[in-house]
Amino acid sequence: MSSRGDRVYRRATTGTSALRTVSTRERRSPHSAPRVPTVGIDIGGTKVMAGVVDADGQILERVRTETPDKSKSPKVVEDTIAELVLDLSDRHDVHAVGIGAAGWVDADRSRVLFAPHLAWRDEPLKDALTSRLAVPVMVDNDANTAAWGEWRFGAGRGEDHLVMITLGTGIGGAILEDGRVKRGKYGVAGEFGHMQVVPSGHRCPCGNRGCWEQYSSGNALVREARELAAAESPVAYGILDEVGGRVEEITGPLITDLARRGDAMCVELLQEIGHWLGIGIANLAAALDPSCFVIGGGVSAADDLLIGPARDAFRRHLTGRGYRPEARLAKAQLGPEAGMVGAADLARLVARRFRRANRRRLERYERYERAADNIRRAVGQ
Repeated sequence: MSSRGDRVYRRATTGTSALRTVSTRERRSPHSAPRVPTVGIDIGGTKVMAGVVDADGQILERVRTETPDKSKSPKVVEDTIAELVLDLSDRHDVHAVGIGAAGWVDADRSRVLFAPHLAWRDEPLKDALTSRLAVPVMVDNDANTAAWGEWRFGAGRGEDHLVMITLGTGIGGAILEDGRVKRGKYGVAGEFGHMQVVPSGHRCPCGNRGCWEQYSSGNALVREARELAAAESPVAYGILDEVGGRVEEITGPLITDLARRGDAMCVELLQEIGHWLGIGIANLAAALDPSCFVIGGGVSAADDLLIGPARDAFRRHLTGRGYRPEARLAKAQLGPEAGMVGAADLARLVARRFRRANRRRLERYERYERAADNIRRAVGQ
């Protein structure tokens, strides 16, 4: 027969073990966030898109405007964001705002450290907008918000270890592990585009040479096509006819369209971009070992013209190929709205903390009022 002390010890140790089994993901599960509408905002170099998103990832309404010129003050961009949110708030009960910004955001998700297409340098964006909008505001990198959106509602559903690659003008990325975005010590993890893949290769705007995005991105695709066209290569006659000989009018979407129509040069260029994409993904698999890579961004619109060659190169360059599980490569499902949807959903978690804090303040106020009533009654007696 056990003593009382033994029973107390077992209860204590059992309670401690049970508490440890509740993971951070479970305690902060997005599924337990309040099912309230929130606004997601995606800020890029050319457009600002805002939308009201419900708890199921459905967009209730979206609005869009051009990004103010980067030479203007940060306040001009903040004014644009505030105007879009207030416009949506006229028709929807908005509880929080999430912002996905194309730039480096600090680990506290409050300051934009650097944005290449905007005049933000160590900008306290969260505080500036919270004071104007009177609702909780969350700020994150746009690739992080896109990855979250795909994990919650798109191609990454059900994955515990996910890496997102966003192919646009350059290459962005994000890492999700056990339902949490891995932002790194200083908040700038996921800058995969600046891994060096070709020593002494093409010069990158970041200042280095041979960065991955110089070989697998929208800029790389257009650069190669324009170089061939400018040299009047016979393989470029098709695309030169399309643009009337105006090389500067060659764009990524045009190359993709011609590739779909069977233009041999454009097909080859997308295969080359896909080849380098697969090599970079194989390097990331060696470092991070995720279960899934989600490929998003504007260039991913080329579908299997790009992702097919990427899968082939990934399998050829994967470390330990043939003796290890192979990560799944999937095209993003939410398209250009992934960042907006993900930002809104992350803001819903902020809304939960805000609501809890308000509830605690209200409970404290009610306790103070009850205590004051008791004192008044005691004095009255």
